[in-house]
Amino acid sequence: MGRLRSVAKRQQLEACLDYLREGDTLIVTKLDRLARNVAHLGQLVATLKAKGVSLRILDLGLDTSTPTGELILNMMGAVAQFERQMMLERQREGIAKAKADGKYRGRAPTAMRQARRVHELAAEGLKRSDIAQRLGLSERSVYRALSV
Repeated sequence: MGRLRSVAKRQQLEACLDYLREGDTLIVTKLDRLARNVAHLGQLVATLKAKGVSLRILDLGLDTSTPTGELILNMMGAVAQFERQMMLERQREGIAKAKADGKYRGRAPTAMRQARRVHELAAEGLKRSDIAQRLGLSERSVYRALSV
């Protein structure tokens, strides 16, 4: 299904879910700020339901404390995921076309532009962390530049 997953753990969401108690209502402004995809939405709704917590989504005027609200939430989640997939597909097609036309080359390798300077500073005896700080690079970029 492509790359529709969160890259990082969402610690604040996890803390919020741990804090909720029976009878509470979790209020979010937008559905896409809560769940990454329909499967994730289903997991969150199941977790909330098991805890006796309802969900309100302000921009949709939706409240899952009713069966109708729960149905509409699932339908909206499916539509949101479909829209996201279509957007990503159009983006991939646009990038492929731009590459074919020679208009897209990706991000410039900014750290490698400074590889010569990295080697000079290393030859002077500077530590990798000092080189990184002086040139505004990450230490990983310094290691990478020194490996070529």
